[in-house]
Amino acid sequence: MTFVVGEDCINCKHTDCVEVCPVDCFYEGPNFLVIHPDECIDCALCEPECPVDAIFSEDELPEDQQVFLELNAELAEVWPNITEMKDAMPDAEEWAGKPNKLELLQR
Repeated sequence: MTFVVGEDCINCKHTDCVEVCPVDCFYEGPNFLVIHPDECIDCALCEPECPVDAIFSEDELPEDQQVFLELNAELAEVWPNITEMKDAMPDAEEWAGKPNKLELLQR
């Protein structure tokens, strides 16, 4: 099992989760983070650290976000690894909780 970064990370990209990950399994895109499913050790440290509740256990991933399981795996193969906390996106507060952000995903 793995943890999955979901839609609420898009255009927010808080990195509190990265700071606590013991295996550095986060990868960074232009406006979103993903978790590499083969590197995640299911420690659950990242989930409570996300200020926008964008991280889910694979078995608790909402039905309308199942596409993110595949997206995390796919994008973790091409995006660079991130191991240190950075500032969130400048307008993260404005985007927090907005629905239907998948169309904004920048690959």
